[in-house]
Amino acid sequence: MREADTPMAHPIYGQNEWGFIKSDDNSPKLNETPSKRFYVYLMAPAIALLALITIYPFFWLLYMSLHKVKLGPVDDKFVGFKNYARLFNDEKYLDGWILLGKYSAMCLSAEIILGVTLAIILNNSRYEKLLITLFLMPMMVSPVVAGLLWFYLYNGTFGWYHWLFESLGILGGASILGSPKTALYGIVIVDIWQWTPLITLITLAGLKRVPQDQLEANMVDGSSPVRNFFSVSLPNIYPFLLIAILLRFMDNFRFIDHILAMTGGGPADSTKLLPVYLFDVSFKFFKLGRGGAVAFTLLLVTIILGMILVRIFEDPARKQALQSDDN
Repeated sequence: MREADTPMAHPIYGQNEWGFIKSDDNSPKLNETPSKRFYVYLMAPAIALLALITIYPFFWLLYMSLHKVKLGPVDDKFVGFKNYARLFNDEKYLDGWILLGKYSAMCLSAEIILGVTLAIILNNSRYEKLLITLFLMPMMVSPVVAGLLWFYLYNGTFGWYHWLFESLGILGGASILGSPKTALYGIVIVDIWQWTPLITLITLAGLKRVPQDQLEANMVDGSSPVRNFFSVSLPNIYPFLLIAILLRFMDNFRFIDHILAMTGGGPADSTKLLPVYLFDVSFKFFKLGRGGAVAFTLLLVTIILGMILVRIFEDPARKQALQSDDN
């Protein structure tokens, strides 16, 4: 080998590679990946705040459910599980569960069907942005304002919807909210009108993430639009539908603003859902011990049903992946 081919050493550093000094692996690096402990420190203030505003009320709820709570300087009396035992003999409590189940089932079914249908129609339409803005307007209204608005629309004297239903022969002389047979359907319509846009918005976001190449490949194979939706689009929007269903399910168990504004639980307790009964017991009659027991059972059932919904509407592809890993 000739001398000209051998690399010349640096006159000062003595390196064969001019201008480049090889460093050992133990030297400090720029932009080093932070440790997991660093992220824990960042989240610690938020976790502490959430714990303060959730854990403390939870234990206070348990305390009230096990005591006979009295307002004023009188000490609370420990009664054990008597508040829970009395609930099973309370007809209004049991009827509240039945009405809540009917109300949630009707609202969820109608909102999912209408929301997904509207999302399919709006997806990639010509006036998509304008129509989405218009459809979102009911969701921006306060539930109390929405309840008062529909209360006047349902009014038996000058309500426009009362006149419409009466002209079509659907109603008699009584107003929608004045009859125990139709009052529950009246508040269901309000919930559907206000919160279907939320389902539409979430579903539309899922449809935007459906792979177009899969849709085009199915269309080339001769699949109809309906089959294309069920075979390609629906599996891809499963996680979005799960989020929408969980949000609306929990809201139906919590939000009673429009019900209190429209009927207050009447007529003849036909719209006294369990959350409305809880409001009456706790803040009208100030039976905080019984109210705590009702609230805890409602919380417990909500968590259990939420877990069941997650299992039912879990992504089928993820289920198959987990099953294959287990095998």
